[in-house]
Amino acid sequence: MKRPTVVVPDDYPPVLGPSAAFKTLMAGANVTHHDSLPASTQVLLERIADAEAVLNIRSSIAFGEEVFAACPMLRVLSLWGTGTDHVDLSAAKEHGVIVTNTPGVSAVAMAEHALALMLAVARDIPRIDAKTRKGAWPRGFVTQLHGKTLGVVGLGAIGLQTARVAKGIGMRVIAWTRTPGEKPVAELGIELVDLDDLYRQSDVVSLHVRLTNETTGMVGRRQLAAMKPTAILVNTARGAVVDEAALLEALRNETIRGAGLDVFEQEPMPENHPLAELPNVVITPHSGGVTAEALETGLRLAVDNVFAAFRGKPMNRVT
Repeated sequence: MKRPTVVVPDDYPPVLGPSAAFKTLMAGANVTHHDSLPASTQVLLERIADAEAVLNIRSSIAFGEEVFAACPMLRVLSLWGTGTDHVDLSAAKEHGVIVTNTPGVSAVAMAEHALALMLAVARDIPRIDAKTRKGAWPRGFVTQLHGKTLGVVGLGAIGLQTARVAKGIGMRVIAWTRTPGEKPVAELGIELVDLDDLYRQSDVVSLHVRLTNETTGMVGRRQLAAMKPTAILVNTARGAVVDEAALLEALRNETIRGAGLDVFEQEPMPENHPLAELPNVVITPHSGGVTAEALETGLRLAVDNVFAAFRGKPMNRVT
């Protein structure tokens, strides 16, 4: 196989460069690696103009019609991660560009993070930790998750794994999904319900859907109002799945008990963001899937997808 010309336009902060997967890529391709984010679409185009394949690391980089039209040599766009909301898939298909991703590789890491956020909010750990460090000895009841109901929105690889870990601590799991798989649902004892029932019944709602036109803002004022006042919302999917203004209102008014958030409408979250001021919110910087194990597995799959595309082999193809 001819060595393909591969460009990595956006490895910042560097994750691919230091990895074993990068050595594999270098051994089989002519690679140009950029360890800074392109400041504009024009800079991105300058970096990838002659690329036959692009290995994209950051979802903040948009690949639209303008990009595909300006890169006639481009045959493959390999995404590290699952989300494709930053890619115009119709434009990619129109220009004959294969788009691949790395589904499922961070399922265990993301499910553990979702559970950690649930527990942190339910047990009020950040506030109690901060008070104890200052010499206080805070008391009061916290919430036990054993025996409570978890509502999983989206039963892809991450949603299913979240259901598994929740069942492992004794939670009842209900779920809504567009494409239910009978076997895993039956094996895990998950009850499928419609969305309105899920919001009403759940003590914790955990979001695991892709960001699409249909899912943008799918959790808004009506959905939050339907939840129990003791309920917790966990979002490790995409920030725009939740109407952030509605969530702020619900948290301030204690329409729901609290939220655990790994994703936000604007990332990085701006300084002095109102969510950061609320005591009933636990926040992390879109880092749920960033474990050493998930990182290396995902990067290796992204590299393998590049070579598979040029060899005509099976790959994790989106378009």
